[in-house]
Amino acid sequence: MEGKQQQHQPPAGPAVMGAASDERRSEDGKDGAGCETLGRPLGPTPSQSRFQVDLVAEGAGRPAEELRKASGEDGAAGKGSEEAKGRFRVNFVDPSAGDESPGEPGGGSSEGGNVSFQNGGDTVMSEGSLHSGGHHHYYYDTHTNTYYLRTFGHNTMDAVPRIDYYRHTAADLGEKLIRPSLAELHDELDKEPFEDGYANGDEGTPAGEATASYTPDSKGVVKFGWIKGVLVRCMLNIWGVMLFIRLSWIVGQAGIGLSVVVIGMATVVTTITGLSTSAIATNGFVRGGGAYYLISRSLGPEFGGAIGLIFAFANAVAVAMYVVGFAETVVELLKENGALMIDEMNDIRIIGAITVVILLGISVAGMEWESKAQIVLLVILILAIGDFVIGTFIPLDSKKPKGFFGYKAEIFMENFGPDFRHEETFFSVFAIFFPAATGILAGANISGDLADPQSAIPKGTLLAILITTLVYVGIAVSVGSCVVRDATGNVNDTIVTELTNCTAAACKLNYDFSSCQPVCQYGLMNNFQVMSMVSGFAPLISAGIFSATLSSALASLVSAPKIFQALCKDNIYPGFQMFARGYGKNNEPLRGYLLTFLIALGFILIAELNVIAPIISNFFLASYALINFSVFHASLAKSPGWRPAFKYYNMWISLLGAILCCIVMFVINWWAALLTYVIVLGLYIYVTYKKPDVNWGSSTQALTYLNALQHSIRLSGVEDHVKNFRPQCLIMTGAPSARPALLHLVHAFTKNVGLMICGHVHMGPRRQAMKELSTDLAKYQRWLIKNKMKAFYAPVHAEDLRDGGQYLMQAAGLGRMRPNTLVVGFKKNWRQSDMRDVETYINLFHDAFDIQYGVVVIRLKEGLDISHLQGQELLSSQEKSPCTKDVIVKVDYSKKAETDTSVAFAPSFSERTTTSRKEEDEDGKTPTQPLLKKDSKSQPSPLNLADQRLLDASTQFQKKQGKSNIDVWWLFDDGGLTLLIPYLLTTKKKWKDCRIRVFIGGKINRIDHDRRAMATLLSKFRIDFSDIMVLGDINTKPKKENIAAFEEMIEPFRLHEDDKEQEVADKMKEDEPWRITDNELELYKTKTYRQIRLNELLQEHSSTANIIVMSLPVARKGAVSSALYMAWLEALSKDLPPILLVRGNHQSVLTFYS
Repeated sequence: MEGKQQQHQPPAGPAVMGAASDERRSEDGKDGAGCETLGRPLGPTPSQSRFQVDLVAEGAGRPAEELRKASGEDGAAGKGSEEAKGRFRVNFVDPSAGDESPGEPGGGSSEGGNVSFQNGGDTVMSEGSLHSGGHHHYYYDTHTNTYYLRTFGHNTMDAVPRIDYYRHTAADLGEKLIRPSLAELHDELDKEPFEDGYANGDEGTPAGEATASYTPDSKGVVKFGWIKGVLVRCMLNIWGVMLFIRLSWIVGQAGIGLSVVVIGMATVVTTITGLSTSAIATNGFVRGGGAYYLISRSLGPEFGGAIGLIFAFANAVAVAMYVVGFAETVVELLKENGALMIDEMNDIRIIGAITVVILLGISVAGMEWESKAQIVLLVILILAIGDFVIGTFIPLDSKKPKGFFGYKAEIFMENFGPDFRHEETFFSVFAIFFPAATGILAGANISGDLADPQSAIPKGTLLAILITTLVYVGIAVSVGSCVVRDATGNVNDTIVTELTNCTAAACKLNYDFSSCQPVCQYGLMNNFQVMSMVSGFAPLISAGIFSATLSSALASLVSAPKIFQALCKDNIYPGFQMFARGYGKNNEPLRGYLLTFLIALGFILIAELNVIAPIISNFFLASYALINFSVFHASLAKSPGWRPAFKYYNMWISLLGAILCCIVMFVINWWAALLTYVIVLGLYIYVTYKKPDVNWGSSTQALTYLNALQHSIRLSGVEDHVKNFRPQCLIMTGAPSARPALLHLVHAFTKNVGLMICGHVHMGPRRQAMKELSTDLAKYQRWLIKNKMKAFYAPVHAEDLRDGGQYLMQAAGLGRMRPNTLVVGFKKNWRQSDMRDVETYINLFHDAFDIQYGVVVIRLKEGLDISHLQGQELLSSQEKSPCTKDVIVKVDYSKKAETDTSVAFAPSFSERTTTSRKEEDEDGKTPTQPLLKKDSKSQPSPLNLADQRLLDASTQFQKKQGKSNIDVWWLFDDGGLTLLIPYLLTTKKKWKDCRIRVFIGGKINRIDHDRRAMATLLSKFRIDFSDIMVLGDINTKPKKENIAAFEEMIEPFRLHEDDKEQEVADKMKEDEPWRITDNELELYKTKTYRQIRLNELLQEHSSTANIIVMSLPVARKGAVSSALYMAWLEALSKDLPPILLVRGNHQSVLTFYS
């Protein structure tokens, strides 16, 4: 039992429950045994994400009243508690397991000597109960009032703040708990108590099922502290071959003064980058992946993906560079002793290959071995540096001919200034030194293996930069003060007589080395092994060189696979998915090690790395530049999530660091810098194009938001101007996928021009609708983006369509980006619908005009709504195309039709989705099927002709429109919207070949005059047209059969008040305000005839047009009944190509002034 209990304790971490423990301790102070319990850690296991009530049956025959009393003290568990009724799950534990005590809902029940606290579902036992031989013996003390023993936050449903609610699902430090949702605290309880153990049908984790899959196996996982993990690694990586082989040569070329400047410049770049790294590393939990993780989580996957690949590759090639450096030194020693195997080049290859195999073995053996190897190498390196320092104080006479005299002021003065030879310059020397300063990310690269990356990375990295810089400067000054630039190595060059023309420092020290100039064999300028010569024990310097190269190679060999593994886990490049797999308790990327080994081996076999070295330095610098830029960008975006614990950074210094890195790249090697830029840009474009499905809350998102916000506010301060008018459309689409034709047509004239908002009114039970609102918002906005629609989706809940429309028209949009035009589909089935729905539909127009909106009604003779066909669309598309196609099938999981609240808008907003569900079920698609369905084998059920036409019509605006006509019937001046929409259509690629024909009304006797006047106006508006037709016969009486057809159509909707008694007629008109009165019909006879006549003219002139744009007739509010207005629209627009009935808000939207 004890072992079992220990297993349930949470992993060591922050003392989350500290406050609760203290509070308990103070409450239990009187109770001796209680205090004993409190010595144990109190906390829930990672597995429990819900509170639980364990109401346990008593085996000791205790009176039931006591049991009720114990569990009912607090309202939360009492019978009358509504919260407990719907929230807590009950477990009935087998009484045979021993005498159990009743628990409290998340609180603690105390029984005399032994206290059991229930915390988030876990019982933390007392010492006594742990040693009770497997049985729990809890004694109930009636004198103790359990109510006062409960801790705040554990006797309520509301949860107190704690770290586990903020974890990611698979966090390494502990398990995520789920706090009670707002709905669970706030919603009414609509179920019987404990009907299924969950509140409101919520799904939870059953008590016994601990989510152990996420709990990390903490035994055996190696985690490093800041010294072993960061400081040691960084120091080893920064101190490379340069320290022993090149530093003395740099001092010879640049002099002591400029050498310190070179080291200082490199340090400035690395220090700024170190500060930036520290800032990012302390802004939240850092996982494995080092530089890649830091950049990708800050700047997003595009930059992160580009840099991650380059940085991993650079580290892999760096292994080869360091190993070749090691092999060259070994070959030098072999040459000195005459022990070459084949020749120099092949020996380097052989030794390099053997070395990299041994290094791979150390790495694969695990991080612990690799870490031990690093410590040994560091010790050797420090001994070698110490050896050199000691050597400088022991000037031997035998070393003087080689130029080493010990610390002399004369030598210091002579070596202080520069003496560039062999076409070297300050920048070329800097380029050679700079790679020696890289390596500052060695600690950050294994961030996943650090115990506390947040504190380790800043401390270790910055201290490593400080120590290594001081050592570089110290060695540069000491070697410059001890050794002359040129020496012969010849003992006989001592000066016996005073030379008058010799002014070199060596002359003052009785040596004349002028005989060998300009090319001597020894001295700072000529001998790369000066440090060996100066040191007290030369072999130790060779060991130091081996140590520096091997440690850097080892660090790179570990970094590269770790970074690559993190990159592959994020699935930014799907082809590399196989490398994401880790092995063993430390999740070692063995496949990555193998890949790194092969890349390194390939470059070792070249054995000439002078070309590759600058590219590596550039790759590292590109990473540094982006880390610095990340900090600048995150600070600039002012995201509330940017709160680094490390405060010693400045956004402008970080920007300076990024610019310096870019400059240094060009200084080192301009063509390698260009190549790096091209590769980064190429990968950036690739990742941007691929759009990986990740969301890391990057600063790019934050800055996009900030820019949008600032521009919106700036825009709201600008007055509207007619030249900048844009049709900003609120389209009543319902679910956007239900009316594609409506969406595509409006998108054709708003894309990149104006705002487009898809309005969707949810009706029905409020609670159901609220759930749908949140799910639909994400679903349909994604659908719009996926279908490349530049639009927003705006759902609202309302009692009816009119209220919903009003809410949207008043509240949709932001500042100046608000809709000014309402777009609806024509209600095709109005004669079969409930006339109250028609009344609501027509009232939408009146409301729009009241709010100063323009109105556009779109009619296709086939209809617009395809929601009932979306299951079949899947099948018909598979008939036509051999490949399977993803089509979203609208599935409704609720069994009751009345709960479906997503009401279709335009043509048939009263149809519920019941019909669509029936048809889907008939097609064999049960409501439990997934939303996306791929099945090329199933036999399609053929669509009837009307549905097939509807389906074809729904896609007609997605095709290229060809050389056809857009007919504009601009009968009434509404401010110019009727003319602007067709013009905007012709600016789009699919419509650009269409010609605009303009039709206007006029008098028969002045047709030419009217045509010329309109042509002048259009040319002033700079709108191209192919023809203007003046219709002089608009007011002619329509054909009798058309009048008869109209009268027949409106017959069912007439009031016929002349045939009824006054009272009956008034009552009927009051109950059914949409009815057409005889008086009204007579009053608007001319207008009625005009609509019928216009339809005749449209049939005559525009039956072949691709689309017709026509002035929408306006009905006076309160005077024209809904049925009559609907009949006018029907009569006007029936049996025609797609028609837009447009009415602006009578304010000018066109101007001919500049």
